Formats: sequence, structure tokens, C-alpha cells
Amino acid sequence: MEKVFKALADSSRRHLLDLLHENNGQTLGELCEHLDMARQSATQHLAVLEAANLISTVKRGREKLHYLNPVPLQEIQERWIDKFERPRLRTLSAVRRHAEGQQMSKPEFVYVTYIESTPEKVWEAITDPALSGQWWGHGNVSDWEVGSSWEHRRTDGSGVADIIGTVLESDPPRRLVLDGAGPGETRPNGPGVMTFDIEPHGSITRLTVTDGNYRDEEERAGSAATWPGVLANLKSFLETGSVLSEVPWLEPSSRS
Repeated sequence: MEKVFKALADSSRRHLLDLLHENNGQTLGELCEHLDMARQSATQHLAVLEAANLISTVKRGREKLHYLNPVPLQEIQERWIDKFERPRLRTLSAVRRHAEGQQMSKPEFVYVTYIESTPEKVWEAITDPALSGQWWGHGNVSDWEVGSSWEHRRTDGSGVADIIGTVLESDPPRRLVLDGAGPGETRPNGPGVMTFDIEPHGSITRLTVTDGNYRDEEERAGSAATWPGVLANLKSFLETGSVLSEVPWLEPSSRS
């Protein structure tokens, strides 16, 4: 957490986060258009933010796109803020972002979290119905073969699937790509797409989740409010064996 607080202490770096909150997935050149500093200085500030896991990057051709990653902010909120003054300070959850006017050729959200666990256990927690049900409130059900169907089923005993889709890629324990939509839903741009990239990072595991191709702005905003909490819950589940209490993201999926 020291890196996070150090990164947030600088007003220029906070401004960069604000720019990404307003328009996610920007290149260095696009960010520099709104900065009163040299390109080299902006690069250095972005490096500090990335080292603190407050931003993540994705390469698209020769371009490098920068994304706000609110997962560390969610962890700060859960650890030091919510448990003391949850009702009065709930407005801080506004830092969970949503993007507008994004091109369909790039992901709309990129989230990164580091988990003290192995890639195999992270994969299992995502794909095992019983385990995913404990930290997500929905069990992910499939045989996880490419082309197979998968369902995001509620764990309230109803058996209702809020999301139904197809396994697009499955490379355990490294990569899982899923599409999905609500049951019987017709979407003009096709189903939403979620990607889980799991890789060793020293003795721990780096999990990168990309999400996009939303139906509308309401679904985009719901995803922005949901994913940071989902990943914080997964991290807590794998590291401590317990989940965070009073978590609204355990309610039925906003995609339904």
C-alpha cells in the first residue's frame, strides 16, 4: 500500500487518474494533450502509477493504451474506510470508473490484482461452481472446453442463470475468454466479452481481467461499479479463506 499512497500524493498523478476516469484507454500522446508537462515527465508519472497498480496498460499495434485500475482503491476503501463510516462515505465508490465512446477494437475496462496464491488455485476459484459461488455469489458452470456453453448461476437455491454464454478460449491455468448475455437477450453488438489472464508474478499471481462490448451505458456503469469489488472478494477469499461482508456485488448480476 505504500506505493499506492506515494503515487496518490502527487497532484500531477492524481490528474492523470482523473483523465483516465473521464476517458479510459488513452495513449501517452492523448494524455499529454491535457497536461502542462514534458512527455518524459508524463512517462515517469505513469510509470509510478503502474508500479502502484493504479493503472494498467494494453498494447494495440504500436500503441500503448493506459487504463485506470481501481482495484487498489477498493482495497483501501474496504480496509480503512467502509468498516468505519460506510454510510457517510459510500460516495467514494465513484472512483470506480466507466468509459464513454470507446472503440470496440479495444477493451473498455482493464483490471489488475495481485493475489498471494498460485495460478492453478486462481483458475480453480474462477471455474469451480462451488468455489466461485462463495466469493462471487454466482457459480460459474461449464466443462470449460472451447465452444462449450457456460452459465453464471445464482447461489440462492433458485438455479437461475443471470448470464449464459460460450467459452471462446480456455488455456488452464493461464487464460479464459468468455462471452455472455442475459437469458434470451438480443444484443445489437453481440454478447459481452470477459477475459481472465492469469500469470505468475514472482511468488504470487497477477490476474488481469478485461471486459467490454456492453449493451448500453447502464450496463457499462454497472460493470464499472461491480468488478473492483468482485476482484477484492476473490483476493480475500484466496488469501484468507473468507469473503468481505456486506458486499453489494454479490447481488444478481447487473448484466441480467
